[in-house]
Amino acid sequence: MSNEEIKKLLGKVHQGITSFEYNSTQVPCIILSEQRFDEIMQKVAGKPISVDTNLNILQDGLGHVFVEVTLTFSDGGIHEKVLLNAKKSFDFFESLAKTSMLALSSPNSQLGKNNVFMIQLPKPEKAANALNVIKKALESQAENQTLN
Repeated sequence: MSNEEIKKLLGKVHQGITSFEYNSTQVPCIILSEQRFDEIMQKVAGKPISVDTNLNILQDGLGHVFVEVTLTFSDGGIHEKVLLNAKKSFDFFESLAKTSMLALSSPNSQLGKNNVFMIQLPKPEKAANALNVIKKALESQAENQTLN
């Protein structure tokens, strides 16, 4: 990736990620705008629904790693994309691989208590595979910095 492409990606990185404790486990959480979270909840509340979760990894071989998290809901026509900087959100991906769970919330919620939408990953191996790719990319960046 060129410096220009990296700057573009950095400008699109979603800042609202965190985690909270649920049953003695840290669950990764994406914080959406209040409006977007409400839109999603209005469409899915009380319905049986599945969420296809894809992790698209973008890397340049120099240690810049971004992950586009794509959530496609089975009902309501909801398609959400969030771009994360894997280096800055490494703990998020470790938790995701460990728990196979992802939460969505709004900025005004008490995390883990109210206004949280939990997603069980249908294919937990995707998160584990993504974490391995992220680890290797970050290790190669560290090696390149040591050599230079």
